[in-house]
Amino acid sequence: MRIGRATLILNSLIAINVYRDTTRHTAIPQSVICFAVHALTGFLSALPAELRDPVLFAIPFFLLLLTLEWTAARKLAKFDAAAGTGDPADSRPASGAYLARDSMTSISMGLVSIATTAAWKTLALFGYAALYAYVAPWHLSASKWYTWVVALLGVDLLYYAYHRAAHRVRLIWATHQAHHSSQYYNLATALRQKWNNSGEILMWVPLPLLGLPPWMVFFSWSLNLIYQFWVHTERIGKLPRWFEYVFNTPSHHRVHHGMDKVYLDRNYGGIFILWDRIFGSFQEELFRPHYGLTKQVDTFNIWKLQTYEYVAIARDWRSASRLRDRLGYVFGPPGWAPGGADRNGKVAPVASTR
Repeated sequence: MRIGRATLILNSLIAINVYRDTTRHTAIPQSVICFAVHALTGFLSALPAELRDPVLFAIPFFLLLLTLEWTAARKLAKFDAAAGTGDPADSRPASGAYLARDSMTSISMGLVSIATTAAWKTLALFGYAALYAYVAPWHLSASKWYTWVVALLGVDLLYYAYHRAAHRVRLIWATHQAHHSSQYYNLATALRQKWNNSGEILMWVPLPLLGLPPWMVFFSWSLNLIYQFWVHTERIGKLPRWFEYVFNTPSHHRVHHGMDKVYLDRNYGGIFILWDRIFGSFQEELFRPHYGLTKQVDTFNIWKLQTYEYVAIARDWRSASRLRDRLGYVFGPPGWAPGGADRNGKVAPVASTR
């Protein structure tokens, strides 16, 4: 299905007109917004139909919600200052706060990830198509409702597995840590995406082998990411118990982004939190988390944020004299050290940013 010029123009008008009125409140330059819209429409028209990602259509709405939350944060900060509320002993950013440089860093990383993700998906398409056409023992019909159930649940379960591995294997963590590098927790943080999707690409290989069409795998992956956007906020408290029990929520995902010891390596689910309950990685939100990395990377340079841990791994590899120690630095948990264990209270994080 081809995307009409009218659709592209409509997306552009929505983004430009909405943000024109709110730019002065959010400190987001109009030039950045216009550049983002033009870049997105260009990618849409250039990509094959199978790779025209629903996430791209959702981005104008992401930015709209982000702008509203940012504006609300500024208004509430002024109200709190006037009322004299807040704990002066707490050095953390206020709940739901925004820092312009931090948010622009997140948005910039997200924009680059659009291009890198498209490149990874293009590579994956060839492999998935070959597996689907020549190896899969059967082909599931996209017109059947149960195929969509298999696709959505399969993507989310494998995302859980990948996400858990990303927190327990340092080489994969080196890619994922960029998403956790902000000390702020807001909708902009949701856009702070990694540029290396190779782990996810490999993790979803079982899906075309099960007979799922490759385009359906990509589409379900995109729906998963769209769902995860809204859980990156401190403006939403706990939701009804039945919803909190089944689905990933802002409360559950705040725990995941916490660097507090009780919160480390918890709540990996994308859409469903049931995986965490089943596999023993669930943690209830007990108090407001401290966000970021256990060893903060104090920079807004997007290249350094993406590559910092790779550089640290290379440095530790060179410093180790034994092969098993080198392998431990690469494939052990973040914070692993020779003669020690992982970072969960048994040994202090030495080389890792986690």
